[in-house]
Amino acid sequence: MVSLVLGGWAWMTGAQAVPSAASSPTTAPVAASAPAGAASAAPVVSASAQRLYEQARHQLVQVRTLLRGQDSQSSVGSGFFVGAEGLIITNYHVVSQVALQPQRYRLTYAGVDGRQGALDLLAFDAAHDVAVVRPVEPVKPAIQGLAFRPRQTPPDKGERIYSLGNPLDVGFAVVEGTYNGLAERGFYPTIFFSGSLNPGMSGGPALDGSGQVMGVNVATRLDGQQVSFLVPAEFAENLVARARSAKPIREAAYPELTRQLLAHQEGLTARFMAQTWRSAGHPRYKIPVPQETFMRCWGSSTPPDAKGLEYERSDCAMNQSLFVTGGMDTGNLSVRHETYDGRKLGTWRFARQYSQSFRNEFFSGGRQRTAAQCSERFVDRDGLPLRAVVCLNAYKKLPGLYDVGVLVATLDAKTSGAQGRFDARGVSFDNALKLADFYLKGYGWTQAPRSR
Repeated sequence: MVSLVLGGWAWMTGAQAVPSAASSPTTAPVAASAPAGAASAAPVVSASAQRLYEQARHQLVQVRTLLRGQDSQSSVGSGFFVGAEGLIITNYHVVSQVALQPQRYRLTYAGVDGRQGALDLLAFDAAHDVAVVRPVEPVKPAIQGLAFRPRQTPPDKGERIYSLGNPLDVGFAVVEGTYNGLAERGFYPTIFFSGSLNPGMSGGPALDGSGQVMGVNVATRLDGQQVSFLVPAEFAENLVARARSAKPIREAAYPELTRQLLAHQEGLTARFMAQTWRSAGHPRYKIPVPQETFMRCWGSSTPPDAKGLEYERSDCAMNQSLFVTGGMDTGNLSVRHETYDGRKLGTWRFARQYSQSFRNEFFSGGRQRTAAQCSERFVDRDGLPLRAVVCLNAYKKLPGLYDVGVLVATLDAKTSGAQGRFDARGVSFDNALKLADFYLKGYGWTQAPRSR
């Protein structure tokens, strides 16, 4: 699973942004710790890494989220000065608590050389998980921040990258790795970095060999080794341009977050519905399976010697979702289905298990969303009878956004069938209806029906 290195954006399958978790460093959560002495000696830092760290150390900061009434840390991440205006880049997930609950939390920074002070949040981009903050009191003497790598000189695969940050709140560090291009099947561009990011490094810079910023630390894979991810520098650079004239954010930023999420879901819905459904390969039914342009699909089935009900299953989901706040992400799609063969069970036993499988589905609300409102109807798809349930959950603090879920079951055969589910999180009401209809229209016959 992917983990945020500080606590911002989340990946759905295998990766997780390095988030700023409560009472823990902002970076990718660690799956397990090895006892001291069990690991081999720490890798030798190259001369290039040492040189770049010395050049950039004064631009590095730790970004801390504190409870407003005391100095207790709620989360910590990293950041870095850019340009000559005293602006600091970090991740949105690092500062999300202050963005959404400014009456409860505040931001401070601490530099390598002992500089420290309060921070103002100026702007954020939740879709790309970047934010810009600025010291409340100007830093003296003024700091010349890091420069961005020119966009017209893209990196080559295998080029060395040097990621900086404060892992696990134990001190500033440099991690050396390589550039491996952009992660495949991502809805938004994300750099695949072969280096070990750790919680607390979220928001830190990733530098090329000349010391220019080419990315921002954001996430790491918990189920792999040295598989981490960076936000491309262009998105941070774009946000800096917007933040230069921005006023500090003093009120809860739900309206701005809602605006950004609504813009995201418009693009996501349009791109998804512009694609055709793939075939599931079933001999009887057309079952909608998404293209893998920005999704991944995995299959499973009952063992060859299984007794009773046999099934095959497909799970497709986006690799990325958008971080909102701790314990909540949104802005993604998932599709799955199961095909069942119950001839070994007979009609009545199959009907019972088939119905039970449909009833086992649920749509949770929780603190951030309302309870699901569902509607059930029977649909005819060119003679194929379907049972369909459509459910909607509204976001309590993000007006105009909904989660939609669609359950489908075929009803034409006595000892076989297919059940499917489509989920879209964080879409408008109109797009929820369009997506539900698009999914239902993906069902049909692959051959002339015949009774079983």
